[in-house]
Amino acid sequence: MTGPLAPWAPGMAEWLTRLGYTPRLVERHLQLAGGLSKFLHRRGLTASDLSQELIEQFAAARRAKNRSRRPTARSLSWLVDYLSDIGVATAPAALPVRSEQQVLIERYRDYLTVERGLVPDTAANYVPVVTLFLAAHPVRELHELSAADVSEFMTSQCRQVSTRGAERLATGLRSFLGFALVEGLISVSLVGAVPSVARWSGATLPRGLTSTQVAALLSSCDRRRPLGRRDYAILLLLVRLGLRAAEVSALRLDDIDWRTGEIVVRGKGRTEERLPLPPDVGAAIAAYLRRGRPRRPEREVFLRACAPLRGLTPDGVSEVARAASERAGLGSFGSHRLRHTAGTQLLQAGASLPEVAEVLRHHTIATTAIYAKVDHLALRDLATPWPGGAR
Repeated sequence: MTGPLAPWAPGMAEWLTRLGYTPRLVERHLQLAGGLSKFLHRRGLTASDLSQELIEQFAAARRAKNRSRRPTARSLSWLVDYLSDIGVATAPAALPVRSEQQVLIERYRDYLTVERGLVPDTAANYVPVVTLFLAAHPVRELHELSAADVSEFMTSQCRQVSTRGAERLATGLRSFLGFALVEGLISVSLVGAVPSVARWSGATLPRGLTSTQVAALLSSCDRRRPLGRRDYAILLLLVRLGLRAAEVSALRLDDIDWRTGEIVVRGKGRTEERLPLPPDVGAAIAAYLRRGRPRRPEREVFLRACAPLRGLTPDGVSEVARAASERAGLGSFGSHRLRHTAGTQLLQAGASLPEVAEVLRHHTIATTAIYAKVDHLALRDLATPWPGGAR
């Protein structure tokens, strides 16, 4: 490599290697960085001048020469992070200017995590709703917001989503409007202007899998390979313990007590609970840790399969379930379907509703009560016979 970035080439290679990139990918990234270094040299610029804008210009120049169709600006985002880390390029120069909307959303995230006590993953679930609302009602116009505006927004959006989606929309919007009042962005509370979503308790059944379908799902994982061992362990945690995707992604190496056969689960509201670790689930996790998990300093149990090798996100966990369901020919569904499966199987095995609630960590027994409807045989015995016999 030549040019102003050349002195840092060895450090770049080491940094990429630590992130889990293969030697071939490290070489490819360094070649791209070398092209950027020459680009800076031709313009008389130094490494400290590097910014996102310059990277975009470099990417545009490459596309103009038809040298690459890849999104080179995105491919070089790691370089900005690295140079910022070692103090060569300053973070403000590397990041694009944030809009009013982005700044407000960041403040809202802080409000949710600091003031309301939500975990970051839960707070992130509110952001799409706020982003959608601010697209219709920009930050500068919030002081003019009326109850009619809020109601009209909800009405228009609810036509496009399911009942559950409408509930999430209403919850997120109420939360944001409460924040807007606290911040002085609106002068009167508009929380009451968000209409309630009509949903009758117990109107739907939890959609669990049969034992045959569970077997097919687990069999779809090729446990001869590291990825298959990882996915198999994740699926067992989902279907045997009923963990949420966020709880699986938050599981750390220190959370597993191999001597007592227990794991610490970090649930909603920053709660921590100890659950027994079934032998088959423990064996699957151990197999992944011994013969599947890359040797990395990260403490998360489950890591991404490709570089950068970091902890798996909740979306990544749900994608494991989705990919397995498609491989098994069961359609396409996420991790929550397996949580329902755990609840229904516990009940069918003879567990009481309080016991199911304890395993699934429901805050109220009313949440668990819906699982009573899936035990059709028990319900049939409870049904009063029709007078005079069947008709």
